[in-house]
Amino acid sequence: MNLSQFEAVIRETMGGLPEWVQNSLDNIEILVLEKADEDLDPDGEGLLGLYLGLPLTERGVDYAGELPDVIYVFRQPHLELGLPPDELREEIVRTLIHEVAHYFGIDDDHLDEIGWG
Repeated sequence: MNLSQFEAVIRETMGGLPEWVQNSLDNIEILVLEKADEDLDPDGEGLLGLYLGLPLTERGVDYAGELPDVIYVFRQPHLELGLPPDELREEIVRTLIHEVAHYFGIDDDHLDEIGWG
């Protein structure tokens, strides 16, 4: 899957989210990178995605003028999974939704409980 196709999956996924989710997304960027550098993945875990920011549940009335939060989705680690095209697409969607959940303040433990870990 080339970069353009990968980004298309991201756009389609975001466009297909429920309206309430889309309306709740505020001050957030979604970026596709080939892989995480040492700053984003200091342990070299081969991250599929990463959310950096202040979750919506932690923002107060004084939240203003902040730089956007960022969801990173890393292309190469996804490709290295060696999945067939349909399963690769599903994994990209799963990664993106997992990171969007972090934006909403849902932690990894809860995501594991509901099968999105």
